[in-house]
Amino acid sequence: MIGCVSVQVQGDKDFKRALLKASVRRWKSRLRWDSDHERLLSFDEAKGTLSHWSQVYRGMRTVELEKIIGSVGRYKDFDGSFLPHRKWMGERWSRISRAYHQGVELPAVSLYKIGEAYYVRDGNHRVSVAKYHGVAAIDAEVVEIRGQRRPDAARSTASAAGNLAHRRRPAPREGVAA
Repeated sequence: MIGCVSVQVQGDKDFKRALLKASVRRWKSRLRWDSDHERLLSFDEAKGTLSHWSQVYRGMRTVELEKIIGSVGRYKDFDGSFLPHRKWMGERWSRISRAYHQGVELPAVSLYKIGEAYYVRDGNHRVSVAKYHGVAAIDAEVVEIRGQRRPDAARSTASAAGNLAHRRRPAPREGVAA
């Protein structure tokens, strides 16, 4: 007999799985000496690589979730795959997951765009839940940040500002199997 799970219970289970998945990824990254995959990128760091920047309102767009790589203020609360890091996020995350299961249409997220990369202004939990459930794209209100890349910007943040291939794997350390 196949049991039915209530939407309430499913949302809570989804959060527990997401938290566990993030924890396992974090440990795997540490074992591989690969800290690049551990956290989201900071919007302020990416914007700091630009000089003489300006912003342009781009309006409502459909954005591929794989292009959302960072956050304005919550980049420490999620891992590089937008999975939650903190148990206290459970209530809100589960509520959004329940809405997903019920087919409730949620408000569009708000994003900044630098180069081809996007950073969440508002809607981190909605992005996290959408990525967890394998959604390909999300509706977003987009503001594009334009500017010249500073020549003195750090390599890691400069590549994050305009290059989605920013998460290269480093060469293994001597004596450590990859």
